[in-house]
Amino acid sequence: MSRSIATRTGDDGTTSLLYGQRVPKDHPQIEAVGAFDEFNAALGFAKSTCSDGGRRAEFEAIQRDLVSLMGEVACAESDAERYAASKFAKVGEADLARVDTAIAALEAQNLSFAGWATPGGNLHAAAIDLAQRGIASVVLDDNDVVSVGSRAICWASRCNSGASIAGTA
Repeated sequence: MSRSIATRTGDDGTTSLLYGQRVPKDHPQIEAVGAFDEFNAALGFAKSTCSDGGRRAEFEAIQRDLVSLMGEVACAESDAERYAASKFAKVGEADLARVDTAIAALEAQNLSFAGWATPGGNLHAAAIDLAQRGIASVVLDDNDVVSVGSRAICWASRCNSGASIAGTA
């Protein structure tokens, strides 16, 4: 017998964190995971509008990081040691450096910022603008969950900066 995605365990208004702890569906950690998930969906849309294979690979790497970050954010504080010892992929310094390198490559193109505040110069730029707003919500709205100075907020902040200029490239 196959398992169903509709488990009905959330019918009481709760959902599970990473290791099963039940929390309300409007719990700040769930909202933060949702914001990362929205960024992932918007980034997938931006990726689908991109014809540059190298840039598509960058988007895919960021999407893999997002899955790792969602796991970290969805972990109850009481399970932090268990998560740290787990085999789950985690975002590390090399991932932050990769994002920094991508930003530097964009900046090296001497981009024009004329009209940057008016999104939608083309479909790809509009898709990136949507993705940028998704990651901005994590950076701006979820600091109570994604603590300032954590690798997750550093990564999100850098992606926010990169996405804000990527639409002009």
